[in-house]
Amino acid sequence: MSKNKAERFTSVWDALAENAEEAANLKLRAELMRKIAALVQNSGWTQAAAAEHCGVSQPRINDLLRGRISRFSLDALVNIAASLGQQVHVVLRAA
Repeated sequence: MSKNKAERFTSVWDALAENAEEAANLKLRAELMRKIAALVQNSGWTQAAAAEHCGVSQPRINDLLRGRISRFSLDALVNIAASLGQQVHVVLRAA
């Protein structure tokens, strides 16, 4: 009988990703999605109004608000943020 050791991860993204690069991408996408969702929710817009402001469809806003990360690239999220008058800044730190 062998005992299975539970593997420990720094974050849920590290556990889900195949490698460190993919985990970093997931973390950044999740952070952008949270911030964009907060902007949309704090605006008091309906999903249809938010879609118009963001230049995307209402179902796309629904995906964003529900955190469906796999449906968004970094590129798409930066474009949505820009359409809301936001600038995205990236800070590099040693891991």
